[in-house]
Amino acid sequence: MHSEKSVLRLAEKINKNGDLSKDGVQDLAGAVETAKESARRLGCEELMAFGTSAVREAKNVGKVLRKVTDQTGVELRVLTGVEEARLTFLAVRRWFGWSSGKLLVLDIGGGSLEVAMGIDEEPALAESVPLGAGRLTRTRFTKDPPTRPELETTEEWLEEQVADLARKVRQLGEPDRVVATSKTFRSLARLTGAAPSTAGPSARRVLTDTALRQLIKFISRMPSTDLAQLEGVSSGRAHQLVAGALVAQATMRALSLEVLEICPWALREGVILRRLDHSNGTDQTGLLTGQGRQG
Repeated sequence: MHSEKSVLRLAEKINKNGDLSKDGVQDLAGAVETAKESARRLGCEELMAFGTSAVREAKNVGKVLRKVTDQTGVELRVLTGVEEARLTFLAVRRWFGWSSGKLLVLDIGGGSLEVAMGIDEEPALAESVPLGAGRLTRTRFTKDPPTRPELETTEEWLEEQVADLARKVRQLGEPDRVVATSKTFRSLARLTGAAPSTAGPSARRVLTDTALRQLIKFISRMPSTDLAQLEGVSSGRAHQLVAGALVAQATMRALSLEVLEICPWALREGVILRRLDHSNGTDQTGLLTGQGRQG
């Protein structure tokens, strides 16, 4: 019905102690307050508020959640990485349908990479690793654009980081369909020639390994101010596009993937779909921990 976004970059506001900074906490509370007001204005009868990797991995997460509740009256539920992967998988399954067979789903967020695979609505594999685009930008790069040594060492490091994940995926056999979600993948696909958003959500969009490799050579030399001018790249995410592209490339290489299909549905839709499945009054804890698995 309605969509609003507030760009917070929380993954980049984790300080040296591992805490979410005061500015980050205040930005988060402000975004929740804004969303709460929008929901009230639009007549929303039920508010579901969730936090993801940047919130759950902050060492001061308890204090952060109390601050948000005290300031806004909203209890923010923190999803685990596995829950993120499962709910995103559900959204992709519903979008492509049962005829897609065994699905492999990739999702790059600001703080983490989620991977899920299976033939049901509940994936056989659901993994989350701390390889988000925002996190890598903050921890691996010191220049804008990154230096050549930074790019090379990050590529080598990523190869090591995704090796165990790739092994787990391969144990489940070949997927029938490989799908990517999230703004990072959508931006990368758009920059390599996929249809623009004006073509509608049903337009088929793909990202190939060849096109991605060529794109990285291009964007890795550009400062974020120039990247923000490219079609399909938002100004709030431009600075982390290169890191996201490197994560995508490393994952595709490790899994020997040549083509990814882009799905317009992701975590948000998964949360909504699961809630609709449990519209008989099941509480949100049961709803998100896998109770009442769909057959």
